[in-house]
Amino acid sequence: MKEVDNMSIQPILATLTNLEKMHTSLLSLVTEKTTMIKEGDMPALDQVLKDEQSHLAAIVQIENQRQQAVTDYLKQQGRNVLETPTISDVIEIVQSADEKKDLTEAKDRLLHVIHDLKWQNDLNQKLTYQSLQFVNLSLDMVRPQQDALNYSETEIKGSKETTKRPTFDSQA
Repeated sequence: MKEVDNMSIQPILATLTNLEKMHTSLLSLVTEKTTMIKEGDMPALDQVLKDEQSHLAAIVQIENQRQQAVTDYLKQQGRNVLETPTISDVIEIVQSADEKKDLTEAKDRLLHVIHDLKWQNDLNQKLTYQSLQFVNLSLDMVRPQQDALNYSETEIKGSKETTKRPTFDSQA
């Protein structure tokens, strides 16, 4: 049973720290993206989007590592492992008050960064939508109105009464 008690939460804390670092880096990119959207700098925005994608791929990889570390820990503690094990699952069973505190603080820091990231992404989405509305409004102002350019069928052929009138009078 001593082996179970000595099982370290360090791999879990390490993945949480890495996730926090990657999310913080992503947050700075997303904040930079806000500036690019406001300035309309499309080449810089394109580069930020590419950087964002590589961050997201790294986050997915680290998240998989976190899930594996939590799964390993829970199994070594003799616990059932859910499909997607959480840090809260580990916090519930950790005996050491210091380890509970470390895990809780790491989880809270990560959740705080994720909350900020969500807020910034929402802002970017609103700015992008407003930019799109402005572009559409500008296009509507520049584009000619459809009915002003097109003639109706009646205007082209005349009224039905005039089209039924023969052009050649055979009785004359």
